[in-house]
Amino acid sequence: MVKNAINQVYKAAGAEALVVVQEDLRFYLTGFHSTFGVLVADGVKNVFYTDSRYLEAAEKALKGKEITVCEYPRGTRLVELLKAYKSIAVPLDRITADDYISFTDEGYILYDSASSFKTAMAVKTEDEIRDISLACKAADKAYLDLLPQIKEGMSENDVAALLEYLMRKHGASGVSFETICAFGANASVPHHLTGMAKLKLGDEILLDFGCKVNGYCSDCTRTVLFGDDGKHGEFKQLYEKVLTAHMLVKERFTAGMTGKQGDAIARDYLKQHSLAQYFTHSLGHSLGINIHESPNLTPTDDTVFTDGMVFSDEPGIYIAGKLGIRIEDTVTLSGGKVVSLTDTDKKLTVL
Repeated sequence: MVKNAINQVYKAAGAEALVVVQEDLRFYLTGFHSTFGVLVADGVKNVFYTDSRYLEAAEKALKGKEITVCEYPRGTRLVELLKAYKSIAVPLDRITADDYISFTDEGYILYDSASSFKTAMAVKTEDEIRDISLACKAADKAYLDLLPQIKEGMSENDVAALLEYLMRKHGASGVSFETICAFGANASVPHHLTGMAKLKLGDEILLDFGCKVNGYCSDCTRTVLFGDDGKHGEFKQLYEKVLTAHMLVKERFTAGMTGKQGDAIARDYLKQHSLAQYFTHSLGHSLGINIHESPNLTPTDDTVFTDGMVFSDEPGIYIAGKLGIRIEDTVTLSGGKVVSLTDTDKKLTVL
């Protein structure tokens, strides 16, 4: 897989050499994580340069993967490593102005590899889907372990920290993104900053969370009630609408449809119930090594989705200062149909 990924991106980029310094893109091509490194691929050889902190680990991890590991020459500028080439491919949207100026001043012809990476990373291999599935399972198990431990008086920070601990306990190496825990009306802010608000009877709890296993992400959102104080009739009705929108996407979205069409499945249903104005974000985003990748399910994305793509299905309703409801699963397309990778119960839970 490592060699195939390098060759795919290299050939699509079209330059004499592919040069990769970005941490996530290096990991995608090599399967080895480091905070510093440079991968240079020219169709004949693949060379990974890193410093002494990672040299031994890189040699062990990349043995047999047709990648030569070399220590990065201390004090050497990147442009000096590339003198054998006239044209190089770099992701232009991910390099610094200083690097761009250095490359152009040295006379290199620059090719943009950004689209090559996006195309390659959009469709996951079986190994990648396996790792994402493991991350989803870790998140699912952690969520189920969390629910009986939530108590009145806990803060949003308390619940988020416990959930993150439980994800690690179930095999995660860390979180996919900063965990969101929102109590009560705080949930009306889709990306609420988890804080010190205390949980009380009758509060809703919105949890947006995910973790990484083998470098790949999961993403899940659940909205529950902490006790039923008899004042949540409207909330329960709206919850059923969001759940229906979520499930309709799973039933109707198929390979060959565009991200725009996927978004419309949920948005049109909510519009029929005069709720579309409260659905303030897009239906979903692709994910893999990064929590946000391409393509996306938005009102403007005309990318055709195919088997092997992994993305979120996350419709929501947000009424400012009052409530927020979001239901999200990480899903993939297999056999032309949506298959859920996160799998805990989505019916309204009352703790």
